[in-house]
Amino acid sequence: MAELFRMEVEVQSAIITEGLLALEHGSSETAKLQDLMRATHSLKGAARIVGRNAAVQVAHAMEDCIVAAQNSGLILSAKHIDTMLRGVDLLVRIAQVSDEQFAAWEARTKSEIDGFLLSLSSPASPDLDALLGQVEARLPITGDTTRPSGSKIIPESSSTAEPSETAARRSAGTSRMLRVNSDNLNRLLGLAGEVLVDSRWLSTFCNEMVRIKKQHQKLLNTLELLSDSLAHVELDKRSVGYLTELRSRATGIQRAVGEDLDAIERFDRRLGSLSTRIYQGVLDCRMRPFLDCAHVFPRMVRDLGNSLGKSVKLEITGESTPVDRDILDKLKAPLDHILRNAVDHAIEAPAERVRLGKHEQGNIQLVARHSAGMLLVTVSDDGYGINGDELRQAVLEKKLAASEMISSMSEAELFEFLFLPGFTLKKAVSEISGRGVGLDVVKNMVKEIGGSVRITSQAGQGTRLQLELPLTLSVMRAILVEVSGEPFALPLARLDKAVALAKEQIQSVEGRQCFALGEQYIGLISASQVLELEESRHGDEVAIIVIGDKTARYGLVVDRFLGEQQLVVRPLDPRLGKVPNISAAALMPNGSPILIIDVDDLLRNIENLTAGHRVSQINRSDSAEIAQTRKRILVIDDSLTVRELERKLLGNRGYIVDVAVDGLDGWNAVRSGNYDLVLTDVDMPRLDGVELLKLIRKDSRLKSLPVMIVSYKDREEDRQRGLEAGADYYLTKGSFHDETLVRAVSDMIGGIN
Repeated sequence: MAELFRMEVEVQSAIITEGLLALEHGSSETAKLQDLMRATHSLKGAARIVGRNAAVQVAHAMEDCIVAAQNSGLILSAKHIDTMLRGVDLLVRIAQVSDEQFAAWEARTKSEIDGFLLSLSSPASPDLDALLGQVEARLPITGDTTRPSGSKIIPESSSTAEPSETAARRSAGTSRMLRVNSDNLNRLLGLAGEVLVDSRWLSTFCNEMVRIKKQHQKLLNTLELLSDSLAHVELDKRSVGYLTELRSRATGIQRAVGEDLDAIERFDRRLGSLSTRIYQGVLDCRMRPFLDCAHVFPRMVRDLGNSLGKSVKLEITGESTPVDRDILDKLKAPLDHILRNAVDHAIEAPAERVRLGKHEQGNIQLVARHSAGMLLVTVSDDGYGINGDELRQAVLEKKLAASEMISSMSEAELFEFLFLPGFTLKKAVSEISGRGVGLDVVKNMVKEIGGSVRITSQAGQGTRLQLELPLTLSVMRAILVEVSGEPFALPLARLDKAVALAKEQIQSVEGRQCFALGEQYIGLISASQVLELEESRHGDEVAIIVIGDKTARYGLVVDRFLGEQQLVVRPLDPRLGKVPNISAAALMPNGSPILIIDVDDLLRNIENLTAGHRVSQINRSDSAEIAQTRKRILVIDDSLTVRELERKLLGNRGYIVDVAVDGLDGWNAVRSGNYDLVLTDVDMPRLDGVELLKLIRKDSRLKSLPVMIVSYKDREEDRQRGLEAGADYYLTKGSFHDETLVRAVSDMIGGIN
């Protein structure tokens, strides 16, 4: 009974809160007062049944206020609304107290509460507020929901508890509610998803049957040609009989295959439709109206606005939009941060709004809708908007980008800084904001579930923030790829592009292989290296998946694309712990398992490999024929101009040229690569050319590797120092104007055949 009481308080408190806020915003009083009367009366009766007399007294006092407003013409002021909202919070807290705690508490406070009730002279009396304070002060501590007696309402804790089934009040009297364990529902959804995926196997079988039918038709055509060619040949009766029987059986088989194929296709359509309806039906059971998440926000926005001296109204559109329970649960915190930012940062004070020609009451709109198979949640306000100049100045002060880069950024690129951890435009920290964690939380949640977030703003007119999220986390669209002979799935929502390039389009810049995507160069890394699998060999065409965001994008090189597929996501056994680079698993239509790649984990590992200069070359071991005809050279120089000049000079003569940006980068490259010659400068950061030479000569595998020093230092002592360190050739950079460099390289390792 106590559990049922808690559920009823959750539902009825949401109705009371909605009604009180509607009254405050000038809604039709008669209908709303009647709704409030029914809700408080129901709570009073339910509290009496379970013996929660304190709740009975609070509900009764609230009921008296409502009756006075109905019958005595009492106008409910903002103070009345505030007090009754506190009463709603108090009823929720009383319902959450355990029976053991409540019995002891009630025994201590019963006489005091009775005395206050007797002293109530009228519903307009402040005695109700005093009663709430006394009851609240003596409630047992039940976690973060408590508040000291007489304290100011703090917006963070003023909202009502979320009802477990707010939809019940929408459908009361029209359908019977049934409580189902969420684990059972998830398991049922997983099975329904597997049925949906498995049903598609018949389509593959039908395609194979069609192929067999076509092959059999070719056989029939061949028999017809054979019959025509033997028409002028005299055959014995047995041969004629065999030929006739063969044609008859082949025709019969073709007819039977066609009939069976038609039957299978009809069954495939029925099974596909049935499995889709089953899956959709189970999925609908997981769906909850958007209002279940959003119903607490109007109260929160109102209380927060009042605490800041602002008048703010929240309008919600799309309350009945169905949302997956998991998505809805994850939406609560981000939307809370967004709305708090809107009230605190965006909405102006009433006097300022009037001066700007706006209505003194700020307006925030929260809209939820489905679009193109995604859930779109939009929060927009009519406040200040984002000042681009202030944002650029903040980025510059925090040294997040160079001034030249900031000035050339588009508005969309500039707004991305707002999502960085610790980034804020507020000058002072308050209880509500100023620490720069709000939009960071939003970004992390959106990335976690495979969505996206976008901000648009117009200075002085307002800001609009849109979340684009998947409808459910149980099924995902994925692109299937092969890496080292094994299939893997990557969520389509987390990918930027999938491209296939000819190997000739792969370039080497700053010691890294990359390719041009529009105006940006995307660094390449082999998926087999990141996943720690056997190194893959690639043909003339390279399959690339582009992942990451605008600040860091990478080209993940896979063996080949296997197509796009809808997969039912199955979590890994928790006993496995966190599997590196893997988030979950799924079953293919043929029943074989496939691992789903964790893109965030993958990106972290790529960044670690890149930072440690441990990225291996794509196809660094070329075919034997290429290896025999083309020599590979490593150019090490901290000057971009010199590196590119040497690379072009030697590349134009047919050599394969890789570059490294300094001595340490060159040392990492020479150990992981297979080079015929190293060209190095002397003066370089982190590790100079002479020290690099000493390391090479000490390595048993590299000590015979030819090394040429190319330096501006042309004094004899500099030349002697380089040769003593182990250089095979010393060349000054002033010789670049002629063919000296190319001739020297050709003399050392030979030319290109």
